Amino acid sequence: MITKVSCTRMELLARKAQIKLASQGRDLLEQKRTALMKELLRLADTVMEHSDILQQVAADARMKLARAEALAGREAVVSAALAASEEVPLQVSTANVMGVKVPEIEQKRVDRPLLGRGYSIVGTSISIDETASAFEAQVDAIIQLAESELRLMRLADEIQRTSRRLNALEHLLIPRLEAESDYIEMTLDERERTDHFRLKLVKRILERRRSAISAPPDILEISP
Repeated sequence: MITKVSCTRMELLARKAQIKLASQGRDLLEQKRTALMKELLRLADTVMEHSDILQQVAADARMKLARAEALAGREAVVSAALAASEEVPLQVSTANVMGVKVPEIEQKRVDRPLLGRGYSIVGTSISIDETASAFEAQVDAIIQLAESELRLMRLADEIQRTSRRLNALEHLLIPRLEAESDYIEMTLDERERTDHFRLKLVKRILERRRSAISAPPDILEISP
């Protein structure tokens, strides 16, 4: 509360220094939020692009799966899928984007050569190979979309945190410091005016006393 503020010159100088520092911090946070917003919009475009790509490759994979089941039979497709199944190695690291740590997924392409899918190519319909290639492309698209979405979420969280800090500085800390500074300055000015008035009053009293001491005594007339 303002009533608990110590009204001294040193305290006034301290408040002005705090206001200057808080204002500089607010400006830096505004610049950071602006830069983050630009990066967020750029990443949003990337997410939309990757999402469109995923929809296209997913539709292509579903179409080729239906074709493979129609030509080779469901059992042959399931058998080839079980033989070709394996883990996808992913290495997740972090990158620095505008001071924010975001995930970076390092991975090799999922698509494999015919001999590397685990099933025998002899007697396997070419439609199954086309289906496998289509689903491998879909996995690649999923990984790309996941990376860009994670980056987007990290940036959105950082923008939210930056906005909260900015609002706290702009609407709470700086107004409070300015109010305390104004209160201290007003109190000091009032105190200075009071001291000046007292000084003038004391000076006037001293001058009157000095005049009374230096004045000659009254001459009394004595009647005969």
